[in-house]
Amino acid sequence: QTHLKESGGASVQPGASLRLSCAASGYAFGFYDIGWFRQARGKEREFVGCISGSSGGGNIVYADSAKGRFTITRDDAKNTAYLQMNNLTPEDAAVYFCASDGGPGECRSDSREYENWGQGTQVTISS
Repeated sequence: QTHLKESGGASVQPGASLRLSCAASGYAFGFYDIGWFRQARGKEREFVGCISGSSGGGNIVYADSAKGRFTITRDDAKNTAYLQMNNLTPEDAAVYFCASDGGPGECRSDSREYENWGQGTQVTISS
């Protein structure tokens, strides 16, 4: 049985930085693509970015809203992926989820491709 668990969410001021972690257990983490998604209150879940597993060569894709501010990395030895978020704005407030996709090739932005999901971690932006 596979598990993903996000951590690192917090309440911060605009302009602050946060690093979210996605810890996995139960499977060969390095093989899987890891996607980051977020869902703000009253809105649809949206793609933030993803990092491919070994079959995709570690390729990283970002949503336009994340480019230049967010960085996704992974440490396969620790079975953990990270989402570094800088210069946070109120529009970044949401529950952030990580998810894994065992499909071949590069990671995808479609949430339907991801089989396993964490429970989410809350990011609040407040001045």
